[in-house]
Amino acid sequence: MSVLAPFNDKAQQQLTAGDVPAYMQTLGKAARLAASALRRAETGVKNRALDAMAGELAAARERILNANAEDLQRGKEAGLDSALLDRLALSDARIDAMIEGLRQVAALPDPVGEIDDMSYRPSGIQVGRMRVPLGVVGIIYESRPNVTLEAASLCLKSGNACILRGGSEASASNAVISECITQGLIEAGLPASAVQVVATTDRAAVGAMISMPEYVDVIIPRGGKSLIERISREAKVPVIKHLDGVCHVYIDTTADPAKALAIAVNAKTHRYGTCNTMETLLVDAPVADLILPELARAYAEHKVELRGCERTRTLLPQALAASEEDWYAEYLAPVLAIKIVDGVAEAIAHIEQYGSHHTDAIVTQDYSLARRFMAEVDSSSVIVNASTRFADGFEYGLGAEIGISTDKLHARGPVGLEGLTTRKYIVFGDGQVRQ
Repeated sequence: MSVLAPFNDKAQQQLTAGDVPAYMQTLGKAARLAASALRRAETGVKNRALDAMAGELAAARERILNANAEDLQRGKEAGLDSALLDRLALSDARIDAMIEGLRQVAALPDPVGEIDDMSYRPSGIQVGRMRVPLGVVGIIYESRPNVTLEAASLCLKSGNACILRGGSEASASNAVISECITQGLIEAGLPASAVQVVATTDRAAVGAMISMPEYVDVIIPRGGKSLIERISREAKVPVIKHLDGVCHVYIDTTADPAKALAIAVNAKTHRYGTCNTMETLLVDAPVADLILPELARAYAEHKVELRGCERTRTLLPQALAASEEDWYAEYLAPVLAIKIVDGVAEAIAHIEQYGSHHTDAIVTQDYSLARRFMAEVDSSSVIVNASTRFADGFEYGLGAEIGISTDKLHARGPVGLEGLTTRKYIVFGDGQVRQ
């Protein structure tokens, strides 16, 4: 039996009694002990756990889909909008992607223990830095049950214990996925408390988790703006976050029309409910009359509502008039704001004023212009000649992501294994004493 089993029994008793703060404290203590065990875990052991989780997930596919169907039905009855339902939904393809994500993380190099920047000092000591886990990561998220698995895999491979608090709308799906994770940990000989999924949807659990700096080293929220604002305001634990995904695509005069069309359509319509979906399209004035009618026809096929500036509406009279609020909007829906601009300087200025520093793209054949856009747009991902939908840990080769950070400290952009570690100084000597 795991030495952490008594914590699990105690936690269940506290939960049954409705003592949520005590329950969260118990999870925190168990996570802190598990973090110590994970610091000692070899790469092979962590990879065996990930492979075991993949096997458990494949075996539980039918149970996961049935549980997800329950969640979706409850979500529809509760009036969840289409974007949230899309985030909540699982399918065979999405489960396959979750399994592939586990295997990709297992195949990635283990960052823990990496030593770099070693150099000799005049005293004869050798100084360098070693990459180490953060410790205990608390993750608070809404809707997407795949986050449960992604978070668990990345935290495990980077040597961190984690406490996961999913949304009530995905409770049935998360419960089955949690069982797969726990079984994978046990099969590899790791403590089951290395990954703990909070078993209550009581909001008091969130308040308790973000107020336990003695047990939790960092909080990562994934969800709506109101959730992230609340956590950022109330947390006593450092937070890695992004508030909005107001992403832009700018089509330059030199852009290849076929590339521009494909990128602008994909960036908006591939999925509506994701933070890397384009919400505002900027088009350079000299090519607006060429590109916008073609795009409008494509968007009409996808039933995307267009809202445009005055110049846009002269070309696309079917577009609604865009308000000031539209330029700030993260629609997460089939709605797109369009503005015609006079050159790259105006495009960059618009992004700086209205964007959220998440992901912004330029379509251009001008190398110098692309370099200027990359240098001046202050976002966590800046993309040239590709869709904003690529701003994703899986697509960046991270295996999966635990979130996308628009902060500048401690991580920025998709947060994968390296973002879940820090570095400490290490010193080798041979008897030196300071004079």
